[in-house]
Formats: sequence, structure tokens, C-alpha cells
Amino acid sequence: MNELIVVLSAVLPVLLIAVSGIALRKLNWLTEEADHSLLRVTINLLVPAFIFDKVLNNPALHRTENLFFPPLVGFGTVALGIGVGWLAMRLAGLQRDAAGRTFAFSTGLYNYGYVPLPLAMYLFDRETVGVLIVHNLGTEMAFWLLGTAVFAPAAKEPFWKQIFNPPLVAIVLTLSLNLTGGAAHVPEFVKYTAHMLGACAIPMGLVLVGAMIADHLNEFHSEQGWRVMGASCALRLGVIPALFLLLAKFLPCSIELKRVILLQAAMPTAIFAIIGARHFGGDEPTALRVVIATSALSFVTIPLWIRMGMKWLGL
Repeated sequence: MNELIVVLSAVLPVLLIAVSGIALRKLNWLTEEADHSLLRVTINLLVPAFIFDKVLNNPALHRTENLFFPPLVGFGTVALGIGVGWLAMRLAGLQRDAAGRTFAFSTGLYNYGYVPLPLAMYLFDRETVGVLIVHNLGTEMAFWLLGTAVFAPAAKEPFWKQIFNPPLVAIVLTLSLNLTGGAAHVPEFVKYTAHMLGACAIPMGLVLVGAMIADHLNEFHSEQGWRVMGASCALRLGVIPALFLLLAKFLPCSIELKRVILLQAAMPTAIFAIIGARHFGGDEPTALRVVIATSALSFVTIPLWIRMGMKWLGL
């Protein structure tokens, strides 16, 4: 029971901040016109600052196994999830059209940032947070590479612009400082500035997520919506977590990476699946149904999976 309370204590603030974003949109205090600017500030400034703060001089990232293996696991687990979603497309009553491809993509793309990062900080340690950030390099690449492969329409931006974004540059730059010894020469005022900016990244991102959910709620209902939602929950919150825990159990990796795999096993679909559907030419209502259904149910399943996984993996 105590473990469930601890996990819920970490999850509920995430939910409340997202709900505040919905309320701000409904009250028209956060307008759609402001979204673009705030999203650019979050991705181009706040998230890189958060990465710099958590990765610089992180002891766990001094070990080679935590530098190269986590991104491979991140890419591979997203690919595994998309594969499961693709094979189970008919379970949701979908064909291999825009809606079916969106279902497969959304089912496989777990929330790799806004929920697991605060959970990692609350449940584990700074070392685990650093490994999670490096792990997310692989998931970020999977988002663009596999998104381009899954959806028939070409991306709207050149591929190199999709891959070389500010968060990725922040990861590469900070890891380079760690490996070359340059981290020791970074001034304290720079570290403190990054710390203050980085502390804003997750709250701002969650508020924007809530606002985007509010925008799409009118597209939520449809005749086949319940079948899509049921299938996505069964896969994303049932089948796929079990596969991830098997991977964490038998994969020869660090304790930090096992914790990361456990956290990702419990995650619902990433809100960025909606953005991906829009960007790649998929079906936004299908992505919305998968995101809403898995996110809502995950507040029950996240504590259960984490509690069970911590005992089974000996964490």
C-alpha cells in the first residue's frame, strides 16, 4: 500500500498540471495563438536546459554501458510497440489506411518525457534521470524515423531538421563535455541558470499538453471509437508492459536502465502521437482516442505495473 501511495503521489501532480492546461484553454487564458510560441520556447530553450542540468557530470553517464545501450533500447522498444500495434490493427476494427497506421504508431509510442521524468526524479535518483534522458535520444529518433516509415505521406520538413533539434543537440553537447572533461570548466552561474530554466520545462510542457487535449475533445466520439480505445488500452497497458518487463528482467544492463525500462513499460501513449498524426498526415481523431483512453486508464495501471515490476525486478 505504501508503494502505491508513493507512485500516486508522483503521478497526481502530473495529472493536475495537465488538467490546469485544459482549464486555462476553456477559460481562454491560454489561447491557441500562444501555443506555437510557448511550444517553441519549451522545446528550444527549457527542455535543452533541463537536459543540460540533469546530464552534466551525472555519475551514471561516466559508464560506457549507460551511454550507448540506452538509446538502442529506446529505439527498439518503440519499434516493438509499433510492431505489436500493427499486428493487432484488425483487433481495433481498422484497415491499413491512415486510421490503422495511426493506431499502430500511437500504440507503440509511449510517453517518454513528461510523465516518466518526474516519476524517475520522485522514485529513484539523478543517475536514473540521466540514463532516461539518454534513453530518450533513441525514442526521439524512433519518433521521426519510424513515423516517416509508418505513414505514407512524406514529412513536411527536411529529415535533417527533424533529427537535429535543440534537445538532441543538448544531449550531444552535454555528453561531449562529460567525455572530454569540459564539464569541470562550466561556470557555476551557467549551471544554475540551466537549473532554473530546466525546472520550468516539465510544468510548461504539461500545461500545453492539457491545452491541446482541450482543443481535440470535440473529435473524441465516433462509432468505432470504443473499439479503438479498448484495443489500444489492452495493448499499450497490458501486452506491451509485460514484454517490456521481460526485456528488463533478462537484458544484461545497468540497474538504472532496468528502472528506465520499468517506467516506460507503465507509460500510456505519448501526447506527441497527436502531433505526429498531424505532421505525418495520419488520422488525428484516432490518435486522440488512443492518447485519451490510455492516459485515463494509466492512472490506475501505472502504480500497479511499477509496484509489480519493482518487486519482480528486485528494484
